Amino acid sequence: MKFIDVNFLLSVHKLSQLPPPTLPEIAFAGRSNVGKSSLINVLVGRKALVKVSGRPGKTQGLNYFEIEDSVYLVDLPGYGFARVSKGMQDSWQSLITSYLETRSTLCCVVVIMDIRHGAKPQDSQLISWLKQQGVPCLPVYTKVDKLSGNARQRHAAALDAGHTIDSRQRILFSAKSGQGKEELERALASFAKID
Repeated sequence: MKFIDVNFLLSVHKLSQLPPPTLPEIAFAGRSNVGKSSLINVLVGRKALVKVSGRPGKTQGLNYFEIEDSVYLVDLPGYGFARVSKGMQDSWQSLITSYLETRSTLCCVVVIMDIRHGAKPQDSQLISWLKQQGVPCLPVYTKVDKLSGNARQRHAAALDAGHTIDSRQRILFSAKSGQGKEELERALASFAKID
């Protein structure tokens, strides 16, 4: 499936605002500034559907995008460093946790990590927590164009080891070159059980 014909649906700030659970949902999670917005824009073939910001903490709700009346893509607020109050971060965390624990139509969480940085505890915690909850997750290492072939393989192997990930269960991705886009499309269509 090509993730085109996409429309912004709504931004959710409390669980009561969630749309009816009628379509499969794929959520995108990651630390602030790992390339989450760029990845979603490349996936849907639009330059600025999701606003890309150099300022951590730009996404402040669960942003819903509807694809061809068949699947929702859900952009979650970035975790980690963000220029917002502690209260705001706690509020996001509570909303995200409740969403991930209770959303019956959630079929996959794409956990996005910058390949240039070592394994971060927050990413490891999220991946293991998702496994405990029985929520499928797909690790994606972004910004692979910023490293040469050998360095890319070394960094990917270090992240695999740091997060106990099998290399066949993650995707290397570049928003700049498009590397990994087709592999990501196939994986997400499989999780959402759509053609």
